[in-house]
Amino acid sequence: MASQSALINVMQKASIAASRGMLRDFGEVENLQVSRKGPADFVSRADINAERTIRRELSKARPDWGFQMEEGGVIEAADADAPVWVIDPLDGTTNFLHGIPHFAISIAAMETDTQGRRSIIAGTVFDPVKNEFFFAERGKGAYLNGRRLRVSGRRMMADALFGTGIPFLGRGDEDDHAAFLKQLGNIMAISSGVRRNGAAALDLAWVAAGRLDGFWEKGLSLWDIAAGVLLIREAGGFVSDFASRDKALDSGDVVAGNPAIHGDLIKRLRV
Repeated sequence: MASQSALINVMQKASIAASRGMLRDFGEVENLQVSRKGPADFVSRADINAERTIRRELSKARPDWGFQMEEGGVIEAADADAPVWVIDPLDGTTNFLHGIPHFAISIAAMETDTQGRRSIIAGTVFDPVKNEFFFAERGKGAYLNGRRLRVSGRRMMADALFGTGIPFLGRGDEDDHAAFLKQLGNIMAISSGVRRNGAAALDLAWVAAGRLDGFWEKGLSLWDIAAGVLLIREAGGFVSDFASRDKALDSGDVVAGNPAIHGDLIKRLRV
């Protein structure tokens, strides 16, 4: 079992604190107060309350750090050189609102260098329903509840299981939807299966844990992927954009996989 650093402990404490109200709301999902942010893009009081709790807990521990949040936007750091917290308080909101027990709290700590290049120094993904806490720090490996993680060792696409995100109402145009169907067809034809689980942060954590062999999706937000990208890399996997560049954090276009699968996955996704 790995011992957790002070930074990871802070992130875990914030995640657990936020999860308490979230799980209460999930138990009363039919009575949730829900507003609409846009087509098929929902925000519940669970999102807002969780984000408020996370911000409060993290601010107590690191008062000079900034925030980049799904609901609350950007809050500049008191110290210009300080890291920034990147927070998705409820990844898998649609699952949550439909009573599907598959959602997570994602927190990452991000640094930006003088050239504007962003790097993730720590990331956590907490699944409160399963009580699974995935965490990683740069250069220190990836873990699930203290157990070291490695990406899968599968080498053949025919044996591989993939995760993805399917475009929906308000997400992409007709051309985007058509391109995705071609990609999906390519992967379906040569793999052992494709899963659309509805929570990108957990999909990426599952790649790190070897449950999925690869994952792809376009147009994700930084808070969806920041923690998961570090988890996969620290578990020995590869993450890139669709052109094999290290631009996933900037573009939101993500292709992830174990070292044997990643390159072939990118080739099959070119449509």
